[in-house]
Amino acid sequence: MSFSSLSLSADLIKALPNDIRTPTEIQSLAIPELLAKQDVLAQANTGSGKTLAYGLPMLQQILSSNELQQGLVLVPTRELAIQVSNALEQLGASLGVHTLCLCGGIDKTIQQQALTHQPRILVATTGRLLDLINDGSLDLNTISLLILDEADRLLDMGFWQDVQSIAGKTAEGRQTAMFSATFSDELKQKSQLLMAAPKRLAVHQENSTNQDVAETLYLVNKGSKTKALIHLIEQNKWQQVLVFIGAKDNADNLTKKINKAGITSASLHGNKSQAEREAALEQFKKGDTQVLIATDLLARGIHIEQLPIVINFELPSHSEVYVHRVGRTARAGNQGMAISLVCHGETDNLNAIRTLTQRALPLKALDGFPVTDQPSTGESKRAPRDKKANRRTNNKKSIKQFQGKASKPVSRSK
Repeated sequence: MSFSSLSLSADLIKALPNDIRTPTEIQSLAIPELLAKQDVLAQANTGSGKTLAYGLPMLQQILSSNELQQGLVLVPTRELAIQVSNALEQLGASLGVHTLCLCGGIDKTIQQQALTHQPRILVATTGRLLDLINDGSLDLNTISLLILDEADRLLDMGFWQDVQSIAGKTAEGRQTAMFSATFSDELKQKSQLLMAAPKRLAVHQENSTNQDVAETLYLVNKGSKTKALIHLIEQNKWQQVLVFIGAKDNADNLTKKINKAGITSASLHGNKSQAEREAALEQFKKGDTQVLIATDLLARGIHIEQLPIVINFELPSHSEVYVHRVGRTARAGNQGMAISLVCHGETDNLNAIRTLTQRALPLKALDGFPVTDQPSTGESKRAPRDKKANRRTNNKKSIKQFQGKASKPVSRSK
């Protein structure tokens, strides 16, 4: 199938980057539905071309309209907002359709000035968008197409109330589409409030991982994970490794240990400034940094060209996040590898991931790292009444309360 068979204009097809000539599966499915003004609920793995799947029909609708129409793309993170806006600006600029990125970490006065030029496409995080709406800098009554990119993350991160507020300010009869690699039952239910009889599109089995990713899981001691990570990087001579970890402090601590081992690394998490985050990501993309250690800020929507390897230093507590993490590799038809370092304490998380993805995900031994930790049997857990006693102890206000009731003095006969 070609892009010309999808009823896209010749000028729009000509504007495509030289390395994009054949539509991906999600593009072939979504573009005709969106051009037909159909609401869409689209499930496709990361790296499958979702940005163009909604970006091309959005541009086509804007170009073919005699009225002032705008498109709005809502995303969960600043990094994704910047990435999507750059892709759409590159595509539309030659056609006179400009895109503006509205997110935090950028001077709001610059964005307010840019809005006066009436950009036809807005890519935004919900917080900054509402801020601009509330101060009178922006009106959404000309938004005719609303896209929720990584829709489940918008829900998971607590942005859904903002999403509903924003949707209520757009044009009457607007078209809405949601794109994500995973769709929870809660998201499907909430989508009904924003969409009119949406067309369900699915490229892969729901909540599955990309079949081009080779997944390997090693069972190791919790205390051996850092040495195991360094061993794998040095043994395989990987030059670009994205490592996922749960907590911000843990990311910084692990970065120090990796650097101490002589491997150039950097951390990326929400406590970093926007400039620091962009610099760390850019240095990693260019190859100046060998290892990037990131919290799940990066698990959604960030595109890194031909990333060969993703490592889960810790399994995520939410199984859907695993799908997005491993989706950072094997993008656009490339092959990739995902390795997870798993300890006995992560058994529940692993079982949840197996259930979600419907994959066996067997654990293997890592040569040189024998497992001496024992699985928890639950017998060491304190009995419930002991926990209650501990809470009573914590609630005591003074030392007298720890002494118990004083016994009555015993009278002595003379």
